[in-house]
Amino acid sequence: MTDKRVAELLLEAQAIKLSPDKPFTWSSGWLSPIYCDNRVALSYPDTRTYIKKVLADLIRQEYPDVEAIVGVATGGIAQGALIADILELPFAYVRPEPKKHGMGNQIEGRLEKGQSVIIIEDLISTGGSSLKVVDVLRSAEIEVAGMAAIFTYGFEIAEQNFKEKNVKLSTICNYNALIESALEHNYITESQVASLSSWRVNPAQWGK
Repeated sequence: MTDKRVAELLLEAQAIKLSPDKPFTWSSGWLSPIYCDNRVALSYPDTRTYIKKVLADLIRQEYPDVEAIVGVATGGIAQGALIADILELPFAYVRPEPKKHGMGNQIEGRLEKGQSVIIIEDLISTGGSSLKVVDVLRSAEIEVAGMAAIFTYGFEIAEQNFKEKNVKLSTICNYNALIESALEHNYITESQVASLSSWRVNPAQWGK
């Protein structure tokens, strides 16, 4: 399956690391058995190529009428540009906040009012920062067809946030596929699966 193959490649590249016995600490203060930085995958040509092709195929199938690709700064910029190149579509990206000099742009690139776009993100956790990009684009009268991402943790709060914003989310890899692939390739043991599964249910309290 594609999602498990993506998971395998991300694990091989160490873009995703699993450490349920010695958890990482996120900036939010959450203890986490997983660390994910999909930008690392860009350093591996075969992995980079596979991911961009899978994302491009997903967009062709699920968003056939989009007119431009928009990356989320910073993680979605490189991936978005790669996908836009394959699909031969315009590309732009959105900053977290307006630039404090020059033209003061928050949208970098050229998009037209009414244009239908797909947003590219590398990782979905709660969805909060990603969905701010939706607000920026809609304020500029850009039509957001949906968002496509490499990986999602599958948090319930993310599902709620996307539903509230009325944004369709499509991903090529998810937490379940990651755990299955990690177990198959001996990155984790069977005894660690329960701990990894319980983290996603209540990440704020896990490990405390």
